[in-house]
This record gives sequence, C-alpha cells and structure tokens, in this order.
Amino acid sequence: MSEEPYFVGIDVGTSYVKSVLINNSKEIVSSFVKRTGTSIKDSSKTAFENVISAASLSSSIVKHITTTGYGKNKVIFSDTNKTEISCHAKGAYHYFPEKITVIDIGGQDTKVIKLDENGKIIRFKMNRKCAAGTGAFIEEIAYRLDIPLKDLNNLASKSTSKAPLASFCTVFAKTEILTRIKEGEKVEDLVKSAFDSVIKRIIEMTEIEGTVVLTGGLIAYNSIIGEILRSEIKANILVPPYPQFIGAIGAALFALEQYNLKRK
Repeated sequence: MSEEPYFVGIDVGTSYVKSVLINNSKEIVSSFVKRTGTSIKDSSKTAFENVISAASLSSSIVKHITTTGYGKNKVIFSDTNKTEISCHAKGAYHYFPEKITVIDIGGQDTKVIKLDENGKIIRFKMNRKCAAGTGAFIEEIAYRLDIPLKDLNNLASKSTSKAPLASFCTVFAKTEILTRIKEGEKVEDLVKSAFDSVIKRIIEMTEIEGTVVLTGGLIAYNSIIGEILRSEIKANILVPPYPQFIGAIGAALFALEQYNLKRK
C-alpha cells in the first residue's frame, strides 16, 4: 500500500454534502456528492466513506480531515473545520491565483467573495434571506413545471424572447410562470427568465467587478448562468474544474496545510 498521505475536505451544505480526497501534490483523487438529508451525521459519514472507497484506499491513510459548510460542527470525526467563506476563497484561488471575485451560488445561499492578488479576502457578502438568487429557486421552478433539473439549461438556451418575471419571490414566481404558460408564453422563455432572475438578485447584492469566478452546483450543470452574468456585467467569467466541489476542495487544501504544519 502506498505511504503517500491523503487529505479529505467535506462541505456540508444545506442541500448537499460534498467530499473531496486530495494527495500531497494537491491533486484531486476522488470526489463524492449526495443530498444532505435529515441526518448530517449519516450523510457526512457516507460522503467520507464513499470518497475513500472510490479511490480504493483505506481510511487509515487519510492524515487530516477538514469540514466546512453550515453543518461543519456536526461532523464528529473531522480534525478541524473552517468557514464557508475561507474554503470557497481558497478553492477558487487554487485554480485562479489572481485578483478575483468569487460568486458561489449554493442551494440555500449565495456568497460573493472579493480576493486580492495574494488570495486574501478583502470583503464578502452573503444572501440568506430567501431562496431567490439561489439554486433552490431554480429547483422549485423545475419541480413546479415537472421538468427534470438537468434539462433546464438546454431548454433555456432555446429561448428567443425576453420574458422578465414580475416577482423575485420563489412562491409568487412559480405561480406567475405557470399562469403565463397557460396564457401561451413559451416555456423556454420563462425558464430563461428564471435564470435571469437569479443573476439579477446576485447583482443587487453588492458591486461586482473584475474577473469573476463562478462556483456551486448551479453553474456546474447550467452554463447559461455564466452566459447571462457575462452579458449583464461585461466581465471576464471563469468556471473552475469541479465547480460544485470548490468548498470541499478548499477544505481539503486546509487539511493538507494543517498536516504539514504539524510535521514542522
């Protein structure tokens, strides 16, 4: 068995728990994602076990585990935990080591994090007040329209007409979309408008400038998000590999750092 050390980062979000295994060279060896469900203890344990088994390794070779996300303190087997802001910043800067603005669109919240050229966090803003501007908004729209979530991006890309929504509120927006479809408006135009709505809410959160790095599950499966944002703010939009796992990647990088610090 290889003696190379491995490190795990676990991002326990409100909707999904993501785990990433990296080696001492900061390379991703395996990753795993599942619904958080009702038990953080069970879902985080499953995420850890699966990311290890996917790499055909023994858990004993993992030298450090760092958790992040809203449920980070409930993962009893972790060695350390870090804030969501610091982990998303670290994960994004790992791929784009320059002055960037990170926009992470999560299931229940959206984070806008400004970093300087050295990766230091200058400021950040979070939206936790409602589902608008988050992945939950899009999930609810998909559910009410009875359209698989994975099909929304392709559907929205067929839109030929602007059909802005009158409401940002998830509850009212769902009703509005269904009513307008019954009145003859095209489904693809209204789905595109739902994505437009998410971007508008993000732009309203804070000033967004410079190079933007988009992360989160929504951008991982919906490239149209990047296209809309680019057209709205005329900025350079970058998407890292594994955008849904950026928080977990950042946590794994912190785990590696902690291990190396102990050895000094």
